[in-house]
Amino acid sequence: MKFSVTVVLKKDVLDPQGKVVQNTLNNLGMNDLKSIRQGKFFEIEIDEKDQKKAEIKVDDMCKKLLVNLIIEDYKINKL
Repeated sequence: MKFSVTVVLKKDVLDPQGKVVQNTLNNLGMNDLKSIRQGKFFEIEIDEKDQKKAEIKVDDMCKKLLVNLIIEDYKINKL
């Protein structure tokens, strides 16, 4: 079973890398860009037949290692 996990900084957390990317794109003439935030993407394949159990395991992976819950939010999607 495959899942994707998208991790982004919480809205109140400053994103210096996203700001650098935004400034660079503006310097390249893309001036209609309102904002950009950088994040992480994981594609996870797990050997589990039961979808609910698989989702719980992926969520556990996020909480234990993949996501800094203090400053990041995440979303899990089944592929």
